[in-house]
Amino acid sequence: MKTFVSVFVGMLFAASCISCHSSKENIGDFPVEKEIDYCRAQATLTLFSLPSTDKIPNSVDRGSSSWHYTQVGSWTCGFWPGILWYLYEDTRDSLWEKSARKVSDLILPLAYEKAHSHDSGFIMMTSLGNGYRLTGDLSYKAALLSAADSLAKLYNPKVGTILSWPGMVQEKNWPHNTIVDNMMNLELLFWAARNGGDKRLYDIAVRHAETTMRYQFRPDYSCYHVAVYDTIDGHFIKGVTHQGLSDDSMWARGQAWAIYGYTMVYRETGDPRFLDFARKVSNVYLKCLPADMIPYWDFAAQEFSSVEPRDASAAAITASALLELSTYVADADSAAFYRNQAVAMLENLSSPDYQAGAQNSAFLLHSVGHMNKNVEVDASISYADYYYLEALIRLKRLEKGCSVVTGL
Repeated sequence: MKTFVSVFVGMLFAASCISCHSSKENIGDFPVEKEIDYCRAQATLTLFSLPSTDKIPNSVDRGSSSWHYTQVGSWTCGFWPGILWYLYEDTRDSLWEKSARKVSDLILPLAYEKAHSHDSGFIMMTSLGNGYRLTGDLSYKAALLSAADSLAKLYNPKVGTILSWPGMVQEKNWPHNTIVDNMMNLELLFWAARNGGDKRLYDIAVRHAETTMRYQFRPDYSCYHVAVYDTIDGHFIKGVTHQGLSDDSMWARGQAWAIYGYTMVYRETGDPRFLDFARKVSNVYLKCLPADMIPYWDFAAQEFSSVEPRDASAAAITASALLELSTYVADADSAAFYRNQAVAMLENLSSPDYQAGAQNSAFLLHSVGHMNKNVEVDASISYADYYYLEALIRLKRLEKGCSVVTGL
């Protein structure tokens, strides 16, 4: 009964996030429509340059105008169809719906395969999740439910989290590893639990969020990229990095995932612990930002050189998350603070310094995929574009007096 009640409360809370209200938010003079138009123009260039539907845009190297493509099954394959779905949502132009469906339908069979890592949520919610939200296509719903069940099989009840990288168990001797990115994938479990799936999925998501909150953060609320746990009794062994500068530094995109993830968990549960924690992980990120609000790829990197790469993807993820967070904070001054911080990030991302413009057909420049492997360093990357567009659409909703989140 406790499980059912908690899920029902989460459903009611989520439902409260889809309505509009009459009072218009005071956003300022940021030209949100102009920037969405820019994204639409850039996406049009990309769409009509693709050699075939199965070529999924992934990244553009610095100084290049050519896309590198990814394949169905990669953790980034859902972001391009997600961009198309957002453009359809904003315009209701059938071009975007048809284009989004073509790529989403390529991804759909993957939902019925065994989950090989935690990335199912990234893949499915951006593509099929947005598709179901906007069209009600029951084939997307069935696939999402299947993907959630598969993802849940990676959950270890002794530890209390989902295994992120099965391959790292032997490669790095990380018996049970959980990366902070995994917070994003909990949304698939929450969605499934309130859309006909097993209610146990809700409990898994909550337990994962609780365990991660307890062990994967330092006293200042910055996060380790990876938490390593024992599989026998589930105890926390250590926190390490994989993509950050060091085990003790704050990797920018990892902290952004935490901000977004805990804001989403509060949306789904209504539990004030998660709202409080979302604010704490946001505050440490915000206080360490450089003047232009776009973080270095790792916050410690700026201590070594002012020419270290920035990470526009982290800024876009955080801007989108803070817009949502601002709607949950009861104190008006605090809510305005988070909203204004998000708008300031979007203003800088929308400047000639960060927009791709004529350089390539992506939306943004200057993101970092994997610095330690020298992969996608100072590049344009699909997930930066996805969260940038999501943030712009969320801001547009706020300007209209609506919630930033429509019902998933």
